[in-house]
Amino acid sequence: MKAISILGTSSNSGKSWFATALCAWLRRKGIRVAPFKAQNMSNNSFVTWDGGEIGRAQAVQAEAAGLLPTTDMNPILLKPSGALGSQLILLGEAQGHIKAADYYKKIEELWPVVAGCLERWKQQCDVLVLEGAGSPVELNLMDRDMANLRPITHLDGRWVLVADIERGGVFAQIVGTSELMPKPLLSKGLGIVVNKFRGDLSLFSEAGALFHQRVPVPYLGVLPFRKDLQPESEDSLCQAAEEQQTASGEKMAWIRFPHVSNSQDIQPWLRDEGISVRWISQPKDLDDARIIVLPGTKDTIADLRWMRETGLADAVIQAARRGVPVVGICGGLQMLGELLSDPEGQAGEAAHVAGLGLLPFKTVFQRDKEVRQVKARWNDEEWLAYEIHMGRTEGTAVCTPLLRVRENGEWKTEGWRAGKIWGTYLHGLFESATLREELARSGGLAAFRATQGNWREHLQSVYNGMADLLDAHLDMKPFWHYVAD
Repeated sequence: MKAISILGTSSNSGKSWFATALCAWLRRKGIRVAPFKAQNMSNNSFVTWDGGEIGRAQAVQAEAAGLLPTTDMNPILLKPSGALGSQLILLGEAQGHIKAADYYKKIEELWPVVAGCLERWKQQCDVLVLEGAGSPVELNLMDRDMANLRPITHLDGRWVLVADIERGGVFAQIVGTSELMPKPLLSKGLGIVVNKFRGDLSLFSEAGALFHQRVPVPYLGVLPFRKDLQPESEDSLCQAAEEQQTASGEKMAWIRFPHVSNSQDIQPWLRDEGISVRWISQPKDLDDARIIVLPGTKDTIADLRWMRETGLADAVIQAARRGVPVVGICGGLQMLGELLSDPEGQAGEAAHVAGLGLLPFKTVFQRDKEVRQVKARWNDEEWLAYEIHMGRTEGTAVCTPLLRVRENGEWKTEGWRAGKIWGTYLHGLFESATLREELARSGGLAAFRATQGNWREHLQSVYNGMADLLDAHLDMKPFWHYVAD
């Protein structure tokens, strides 16, 4: 097995995107390729077919590689949880919360888990594409870093360095990273890539000669930014607003919680016409909203308090009374109920707080975590969705279910619906075009047109486009020479 690690000069440099594109490129070459990230920190997560939890970036990369996601693709997932530190997910299973200082004390205890996954991949694929985290040369962290250089060393793999030109100082980013790279690993570099270029590429034509003078690794080229080739961002808080919003049509407002999670639920709406999709964080931004969505959150009670402190809670309630459709997903669903109770602080601070009172149920947080894949059904349309949440929600009055789901061969109801107020635990709810159309009608969006077609098939066309972009703008020979050798 060959191993190629995608390192970055910083967080959000485009490592996830490049790893996804490389998986698609290698798959088209007939190579058995799989994605891997030793340690991921993100509240955007996915449920594997066997009920484990991994970072969504690796699930996207698996899809680009033509594989079903497994927990061996992301053995360690850290989900930031405010004052509690981060929830530690180990091989797909929640292990409780841990502070950063305590986590770093467990590195040597956790490394064998990572190494075990790497050894198993040797029997299952031809090329393992490893995604790094942040920068590989953070001097205060390098001895405790499991996501960047240690896996390369373990596998005797190769690396490529991706830099974000949008941040400015791209020459300093790349030259500085090269200077700080341990000398034995410099010879393992396949090349450097400048990412996210906007504008006239000819303005960067001298870059190769300049890098050649200062960096002992080949310059492979510059990738232009293509908005239509962004399957999703790993970190919702880092993603540029323009990449998560559309500006044409009447407003659909998504509440940007401080601890927002699984923000990819917004993605299907970004291709539709006659709707302006916006992330908002102020009450005045709801004045002209025709639809409001409360997305997932990693700290439901803390974010509900933030809603009340900012005035957003009252603004949502007032909008609902005006007849504006309101949809809650996962943590957003829990907020729509009458009561949220966390007596032992399992999901955040121990507390009992009133919900927004828009749906008739209460939620009690317990130690157990619901993690499952289901098939969702709306009218005659079926698609794959999943749940990841703490808390058990029980109705306090009769309420119409939102849709049906199939799990273990059995169909049953899911979610709550009271007029124009919808609530569900399902991530992937909006992959249904007919469901989006009905919600848009209820909001009075007369000009709305949902993009038709299967969402998963659309994503495959995006992955192919990403692979085309690599072929069109980069020197890919170093990758192929290494893989085919």
